[in-house]
Amino acid sequence: MIEFERDAYDAVVRHAREGAPNEVCGVLGGECGGGRSRVRTVRRAENAAEDPETRYAIDPAEAIELIERIEEGEDLVGFYHSHPAGPTGPSETDAERAAWPGKSYVIVALDGEPFVGAWRWNGEAGFEGETVRVIPRER
Repeated sequence: MIEFERDAYDAVVRHAREGAPNEVCGVLGGECGGGRSRVRTVRRAENAAEDPETRYAIDPAEAIELIERIEEGEDLVGFYHSHPAGPTGPSETDAERAAWPGKSYVIVALDGEPFVGAWRWNGEAGFEGETVRVIPRER
């Protein structure tokens, strides 16, 4: 399961909407453990892909910088990107490029109402779907 604090969830969806029709991407920070993650921090990345309308890529130097910033006080939960025209699940390219076993890969699909799906990368076993839960803001 992956839980998003409301502000983090809204930040990921907002980034996807602002970046359309291109794919957007970034890094997620928070807490991890026992097959459960909680996203508190969203760090936007520049999409460095040659064709940003259908692919995403985070420049390795930027990825290291963002991960180091997160790890100053949180765990690396995973990564996110958008699919402006769908699908809601990971593409073949997403699976080929996944490189962080045990981390979540979140996809924001914008073909209709925004849908946020998550998959945990299990190395050679591939992606395993995760339940996404949004934690309401405290009043």
